[in-house]
Amino acid sequence: MTKLTTGAFLIGILAIGYFTVVQPASAVAQSLDELATGCAGCHGENGVPIDKTIPNIWGQNRSYLLTQLLDFKRGHRVNEQMSPMVEALSKTDMEALATHFSKLSWPDLQQPPVPDDVKAKARAILNPLNCRGCHQEHYQGDMVRPRLAGQQDDYLVKTMTDFHTGDRKTYLGMVALMKSIDEADIKALGAYLAALKLPGHIDQPH
Repeated sequence: MTKLTTGAFLIGILAIGYFTVVQPASAVAQSLDELATGCAGCHGENGVPIDKTIPNIWGQNRSYLLTQLLDFKRGHRVNEQMSPMVEALSKTDMEALATHFSKLSWPDLQQPPVPDDVKAKARAILNPLNCRGCHQEHYQGDMVRPRLAGQQDDYLVKTMTDFHTGDRKTYLGMVALMKSIDEADIKALGAYLAALKLPGHIDQPH
């Protein structure tokens, strides 16, 4: 074996060793089904989350889902469950997951009915703030804003409270709006929005 050939051989061996030993396990590609199954551990196999403070993601707007995954990946949002889950995801993985879940039917989370006085209170708060200007007429969201209608009550309350206190700062407009609301009124908003259904739309039973 010549000196040049020997050198090339050694470089090849070192390269193989690097990719075998140094490359992390996360570099192994997972199928979309495998990735989605990991999400189901918290968000529910049938679209109904295992905890009321966890959001429904079935049928949620694609761009919003992708933005949230990217925010967790970049550390703009921190959550003890979500942050480790997205650490190994590529942008392609996140785009595939956002597309997958956005195409699923929004589940019926069986939110409790809201008394008329709570409805009136919520509307008196939401209408002057023109929340439908961003979240649309029926709170169905748009290309970048999430659907709020029919979302988990406790999740909505927690999210609005986090914006109110400044614990969540990913949308400065929301921080300003929620700070203008008394924290004691946020529960009424969550109950009202959670009980809304989109006209002509039947949520899937779980």
